[in-house]
Amino acid sequence: MGGSIRQTAFGEVDIDALADIQDVRIDATQPRDERVRSYIRQIRNPHLYRYGEVIVRASYADCGATLADRLREYFLSSMNRKLV
Repeated sequence: MGGSIRQTAFGEVDIDALADIQDVRIDATQPRDERVRSYIRQIRNPHLYRYGEVIVRASYADCGATLADRLREYFLSSMNRKLV
């Protein structure tokens, strides 16, 4: 899997080499920093992992908006479409 994740085609990815996010277990009683470390240890690559037989590639735009901001926008626009 040489090169950057963005340049890697899904067909080039060995799905068996990826961590399955369904196997990740987080102890909610641990401090936040330890939960993050545990997640990273288990998932190995937070930008490229799998969900069962589905390869997941996560990328983020550096635009200042948070995921919560984007989800709020999505749900509000979805609700507005249903009201019209």
